[in-house]
Amino acid sequence: MVAMLSLRAAAHSFVLFALAVPAVCQQVREPGLALRDCRHQASGRTLRCGTLQVPEDRARPDGRSIALNLVVIPALAAEPREDPVYWLAGGPGQGAASDLVGRLVGDPLCRDRHVVLVDQRGTGRSNPLRVERGSPDDPSWLDTPLMDVAAFREALPALQERADLGCYATEIAAQDLDAVRRALGHERIDLWGGSYGTRLALVYMRAYPERVRAAVLDGVAPLSFRNPLHHARSAQDALELLFAECRADPACRAAFPELEQDFEQLLARLEAEPAAVEITHPRTGEPVEVRCSRDTFADGLRVMLYYTPTNRRVPLLLHRAAQGDLRPFVETALRSGGSLRRALALGMLLCVTGSEDLPRIDVDEIEAATAGTFLGDRRVRDQLAVGAIWPRGEVSPGYGEEVTVDVPTLLLSGTHDPVTPPLFGERAAAALPHGRHLVVPGCHGVASIPEVRRIVERFLDTADAADLDVAALASVRMPPIEVPAEFEHLRTR
Repeated sequence: MVAMLSLRAAAHSFVLFALAVPAVCQQVREPGLALRDCRHQASGRTLRCGTLQVPEDRARPDGRSIALNLVVIPALAAEPREDPVYWLAGGPGQGAASDLVGRLVGDPLCRDRHVVLVDQRGTGRSNPLRVERGSPDDPSWLDTPLMDVAAFREALPALQERADLGCYATEIAAQDLDAVRRALGHERIDLWGGSYGTRLALVYMRAYPERVRAAVLDGVAPLSFRNPLHHARSAQDALELLFAECRADPACRAAFPELEQDFEQLLARLEAEPAAVEITHPRTGEPVEVRCSRDTFADGLRVMLYYTPTNRRVPLLLHRAAQGDLRPFVETALRSGGSLRRALALGMLLCVTGSEDLPRIDVDEIEAATAGTFLGDRRVRDQLAVGAIWPRGEVSPGYGEEVTVDVPTLLLSGTHDPVTPPLFGERAAAALPHGRHLVVPGCHGVASIPEVRRIVERFLDTADAADLDVAALASVRMPPIEVPAEFEHLRTR
């Protein structure tokens, strides 16, 4: 899951002032809801922004409360459809209302449906549980693991002063989401989850099946998914798929004839001696030297595989690194990894995985799960070590069992996804009586591909996954792997 999130979220800003209130937002059914009009500066659209107060611990309703940050993007149509879309962000740790408004405010989805975005508790502006050591804009973080025990131990006391960390898991977030639904007066809703958001969608569907008209799950993390046990194998499979694709492409094969051997030799060199790499500072533009170890390289590669533009550049970056020029790889890793660290509230990530995933990982299975992978076992063992010092919440008995509800569900997987590959989408779909799983050429998150998007829109119109015409998917192709210009003429036309 981490970084299972929408890193393409556009920046946004609001100017708040009084305007006429859309009728849908006047239906206040819950105490503690405070909404006001706000202007999305880039688009000029008038949205509804505000908070809903919910108890941090529902067993103590008179105790501390959390102000859930939320945004409603009103539909443009004079008579909107009755099924609003609740958009669920990834991570865990990304805030939907804080991070995704810029991406969605102009989306065709908003033509005839209201779109609701909620910063899940612990993310965005909903009492965010951030764990930071230095700035993501400072390249020195590159050689610090995401699951740095020292950083989490240092952040823990301050977080515990303002949060009961046992109250920040997915089942509680689903209760928050239903409180928002009630407050806005929505009888039935559509769910659209990406990455970790698919888990929140599944948990909500299991708890409130009668409230969900339809669900779209893009990059599926089912309840049987155990974060981060599967990360190394999934990333290795995605890399090997990329290697095989390169071998089958005459231009790529000619440009990088010994790509796999070069990669193995590069890992061995970095294992023996980390490299000092001079790069351009992403903020100041000044030259700066960073350290690139084997683990640094592996972590950077894994994140690059998530997204189509960087995935298509990986063979070229590996080839140049193997020849001794690590700078392009490291600068790409800084951009993609920096976006990840800025987006995620890592304390919330630990609250979720520490309660829901880590207790289901047997240390005796780690070796087999990670053997022969470029990522290895470090991430799993680091996260378990952090989990050992982190407060743990309770989950319902049978939490990890697959969700089996009658909600019409469209599940989407990318062929090259290095974190939630198609096998997880298939596993979730097999348990859903009205689920349909589509596997599409792509990486982590494929719903933005035009052909896929049109299918998703038809599904939301009909709430019938079985009767969808998916013939257009046969024409979907990933962009070609990037090669130097002198090899382009070898491509099959």
